[in-house]
Amino acid sequence: MVGPKRPQFVLFGSSIVQLSFSNGGWGAILADVYSRKADIVLRGYYGWNSRRALQVLDEVFPKDAASQPSLVIIYFGGNDSMGPHSSGLGPHVPLPEYKENMRKIALHIKVLFYLNVMFDVHSNPLSEYQSLSDTTRIIFLSCPPVNEAKVRENTSKYFSELVRTNELCRSYSEACVELCEEMGLKVVDLWTAMQRRDDWLNACFTDGVHLSAEGSKVVAEEILKVLKEAEWEPCFHWKSMPTEYGENSPYDLVASDGKTTINPSEWTFHREIQWD
Repeated sequence: MVGPKRPQFVLFGSSIVQLSFSNGGWGAILADVYSRKADIVLRGYYGWNSRRALQVLDEVFPKDAASQPSLVIIYFGGNDSMGPHSSGLGPHVPLPEYKENMRKIALHIKVLFYLNVMFDVHSNPLSEYQSLSDTTRIIFLSCPPVNEAKVRENTSKYFSELVRTNELCRSYSEACVELCEEMGLKVVDLWTAMQRRDDWLNACFTDGVHLSAEGSKVVAEEILKVLKEAEWEPCFHWKSMPTEYGENSPYDLVASDGKTTINPSEWTFHREIQWD
């Protein structure tokens, strides 16, 4: 590990996460915004559903690790929401199971106060639900919409029939949002946020499912909004976090007066969007 040690933000999910550093992706945006403030760690797995996520949860987030992430942003749902295949194979996960899988992921990462109400602590001691860290925060991303016409255009001969519909995405998105409301978790409703754009069908996707640069801008904006508004201590909004080695230095660029230097550690003029 290189130092100094920074807060660690882990992105965990399927292809929406794996590709988040591609094509102007939202992970790359966060890495830029949080440069010198936090390390963005990518744990994305193309094609995965919530069942496969549970299989590796202890490996991706070991509870005996020397240090734990400050923030985990989680996305599964797009593959779970695909229609079932007649063979029983494929990524489809029934909606009730999907919701419970996402609950288990949240419980592994962080035990919440609501457990004292939802469970009988005598028959289900809270030690069974030991979390990674009392200070690890979670944001869920719900299932975004799809451009069904573009999905059909991009169907490959190598795959059996793929059933992806906006209505299925809506139901899985709603289940994720409902779960987060039950558990007191922060959530970004991507199904709704994407469709606020009049041109979302053509602007937000590369293939009808995966995000274009414009689609990623929506995701990044919504995540930053949550981080700004969350009443967390410490605050993880980028403007509230210290900048690593942000002190003035005689080695900085010399100002026009020829006597002082200009500290560039907070410069953001290079960004296409001045994120709030």
